[in-house]
Amino acid sequence: MSDYFEIAYAAASDRLCLFTGTGFSKAVSGNSAPSWQGLLESVCALAPDPTTLKTALFPAGTHGVLALDEAAQVISIELVKSGKSIHDEIAAQIASLSVSGDNSAITSFLSTKSVKVVTTNYDKLLEELATPAACHSITPGLPIPRSQARVEVYHVHGSVDSPSNMVVTSDDYFRFINGESYFSRKLSTLLHENTVVILGYSLGDTNLKAILSSYKGFSRSHSISSNIFLISRSPITQHIKDYYAHCYGIRVLDNTEVHSFFQLLNLQMPEAERRLQGSVNDIRNVIFNSFEFTREYLRIETSFFEIVASIAAIGLSINDDRVVKMLGKVISTKIALTQENGAWNQYAHLARWLAYIASILELKGTSIESTYLAAALHSMTTMRSDYYVGYSWHAYSSWSNRWPNVIASNRGLIRTHIESQTSWPDALKVVRSA
Repeated sequence: MSDYFEIAYAAASDRLCLFTGTGFSKAVSGNSAPSWQGLLESVCALAPDPTTLKTALFPAGTHGVLALDEAAQVISIELVKSGKSIHDEIAAQIASLSVSGDNSAITSFLSTKSVKVVTTNYDKLLEELATPAACHSITPGLPIPRSQARVEVYHVHGSVDSPSNMVVTSDDYFRFINGESYFSRKLSTLLHENTVVILGYSLGDTNLKAILSSYKGFSRSHSISSNIFLISRSPITQHIKDYYAHCYGIRVLDNTEVHSFFQLLNLQMPEAERRLQGSVNDIRNVIFNSFEFTREYLRIETSFFEIVASIAAIGLSINDDRVVKMLGKVISTKIALTQENGAWNQYAHLARWLAYIASILELKGTSIESTYLAAALHSMTTMRSDYYVGYSWHAYSSWSNRWPNVIASNRGLIRTHIESQTSWPDALKVVRSA
């Protein structure tokens, strides 16, 4: 399944949360939004001795000795000497930003879809894109809206609407990280209950890493699939992808600009919306009313991905005994379909199904582990890396292409099982790669 279909399915079921950082604001403002360091450097000009201050904090050609929040604290102290507030000065600069360029893919999505947005940006650019009438902008220090809105934007670090409550200096960050606020609780809830897409954001923020680590502990104990995507405009190596997956349960979609992400997402929305209600009704009947998926339905490659997405849509864990029993039947039926005459496409489907589930769920210790490993062994011992009668070249291609996306711990688990159960060279070639 396309990762974009999974995200679109979450949007169609009102379970999508965007997490936006500076890169998002840069993208929608024609790159006029400043970086965090650039913003601090510009504020230095308002200090009594701006040249000395800027040189001390941001020496040319090297990194400063202080973290940016600490540099902001120093600037704040200097501005107070002139009767100025760093919060007010930053708010004044940010408030002048406006959207620019072709943002049609983003506005098309925001104009019709229900979505939650968590942002550490102070600006109101997303609200401008979504149109104020359809949007609640929720900011520390201001009343929480009681009515419903299709788009909800949570400014966890504050916004230009309330400068004094913006998280800027090290003192502000300390209070934010160590305080139990409505926004910290809300953020944790959104991570647990939604598919989260991180756009234009770095993992360097200490508070974000703490929340993501907390989420990962929750996801492991409930054996739910990884539901956080990081969209990166630059390529990211497999080692770094493995790090993100291991430490935070994040799947990385790299080489993707912000606008390209929304263009690809919009393409998937009509099909996701069409399938949503039928998939939810079907999974309820199978889980709660002892129905079974038909062989005709399971012959279709996308059926498995709909099943997994609909499990999350009705709030069940993949490790729920009823879900595991159902998935075991689904995989067993798919194996049976590979044994029919002329069913070569079924071998490729099975390989892609197994690679997909291993890319979103840490298998070790779950009750689906043994069923999965048996299916992987069947799939890998009926494939060949070249054309050969009786074996599936497409299954080999599917495993080979998707193997790097499998969670690192699952690669180790599958490799150990395959090596202990078969000497089939093409199976070993796949599991010993990446």
